[in-house]
Amino acid sequence: MIWGDKNFNNIDYYLKEEFGEKIFKVSLDGGFTCPNRDGTLSNKGCIFCSENGSGEFAGDRKNSITSQINEQIKFLGKGESKKYIAYFQNFTGTYGDINYLKNIYEEAIKHPNVVGLAIATRADCLSEEVLKLLKELNNKTHLWIEIGLQTINDQTAELINRGYKTEIFTRKMKELSERNIKVVAHVIVGLPNENKNDILNTIKYISEEKIWGVKIHLLYILKNTELFNYYINSPFEIMGKEAYIDLITEIISKLDKNIVIHRLTGDAPWKELYEPKWSTDKRGILNGINKLLKEKGIFQGKERR
Repeated sequence: MIWGDKNFNNIDYYLKEEFGEKIFKVSLDGGFTCPNRDGTLSNKGCIFCSENGSGEFAGDRKNSITSQINEQIKFLGKGESKKYIAYFQNFTGTYGDINYLKNIYEEAIKHPNVVGLAIATRADCLSEEVLKLLKELNNKTHLWIEIGLQTINDQTAELINRGYKTEIFTRKMKELSERNIKVVAHVIVGLPNENKNDILNTIKYISEEKIWGVKIHLLYILKNTELFNYYINSPFEIMGKEAYIDLITEIISKLDKNIVIHRLTGDAPWKELYEPKWSTDKRGILNGINKLLKEKGIFQGKERR
């Protein structure tokens, strides 16, 4: 099975099929915080999260949403004639006053170049009024919601200070699906104390729950994070590049073919990156994955049971 030139159901292929052209993404800062940051649950955040709420490449929150979109379009250099997904990337995009949320999201989708909306959030920040707003937005634009699942192992989730159990994700994912809202689950490969079976169990769960999309991230350790402190005090094995490529190809083979893959590795700000250094070679990693898939005749869902 081939999706464009890839052996997996990739987001670029999906968007071209949906819109008839290549769609780009602009990363925006909605001025949010997080219950795992403001003291509601914790003051520390998830241990891997940076000071920017994992939004190093987002716009400047001091500027309006429209200004951020225009600046990101200029920065990307793709041209004003292109179409974009407005991606609210950092912190928790559904955590705030409902009227504020409505205003910034409405502003984003009114931009003439914006054809869709992506919102990163937490499973425990999807109240009934938020779900109602998301349903309204879903009727107006192409919407998906990204949720930081990371793992279904609740012991690991406690270690990384996720702040909620997997059953919360399961319930909220179903509530979103009942409203025909697409869900993208974030998964991290290489979490401390997790083995291959833990990772594959998370992939099996995502397939069985028929989640619309998945983002697979390599665990990287950034300076000035709780994870950095944890690693210095309790070192754990860092996965090597070839081992990561091998594991990702196996993950793809076991992932339901209908699930859209949005990402196969992460983008770490290199100045803040502590480990693994090889993760900065994103192109090499992706080329290695694509090459191995083709060499072994592996495609998404081939080994799905």
